[in-house]
Amino acid sequence: MLQSDLAVMALTLKLAVIVTLVLLIGTTPLAWWLSQTQSRMKSTISAIVSLPLVLPPTVLGFYLLLLMGPQGPIGHLTHWLGIAQLPFTFTGIVIGCVIHTLPFVLQPLQNAFAAMGSRPMEVAATLRVAPLRAFFKVALPLARPGFFSAAILGFCHSIGEFGVVLMIGGNIPGQTRVMSVEIYNHVEALEYGQANQLAAVLVAFSFVALLITYILNGRMKQRVRQA
Repeated sequence: MLQSDLAVMALTLKLAVIVTLVLLIGTTPLAWWLSQTQSRMKSTISAIVSLPLVLPPTVLGFYLLLLMGPQGPIGHLTHWLGIAQLPFTFTGIVIGCVIHTLPFVLQPLQNAFAAMGSRPMEVAATLRVAPLRAFFKVALPLARPGFFSAAILGFCHSIGEFGVVLMIGGNIPGQTRVMSVEIYNHVEALEYGQANQLAAVLVAFSFVALLITYILNGRMKQRVRQA
């Protein structure tokens, strides 16, 4: 494997780790609210955050590029704050991947919280445990398998992302050139052997990750039945 391919793999892993951590922290409160609320806005908000599941990545990437570009509202804001433009930077592809991967992390967390039912929190309330403390001491431990599934799915989806990354980040070595883009480069240059090596790594990793996810989901269902 070429040294450049190893650098691309390192950049891809860095991207996936950052995106996964941001989403696990940022979507947990939303997942909890969606699993517990009876608000009329639940369906609307669920539809909005699930849009990346049905939108082509190039469409999402195109609109993000317009928003973050020099003429877009986010571009104007970053210019006013004295921050460099986000398109064609590592930060830009992080933002794009966070938005595109959001439902893949949110839904496992929401399902894990919903599978708990209301009884554990009701018991905590009868013991006069503060809601916030009960959330950290009761809800989060019970939803642990959901967090593992969400982390695995988010990590894998970030590693394999192509359309959004290419639209927002382009193909800049050392900054935005990730594994999926590098595979495309190898195929375009008729370097099928090198493309096959990178693709095989992604296939093997994805299979192992999905296998772990199914095992964790099975254990979570078994716990629910036993409860």
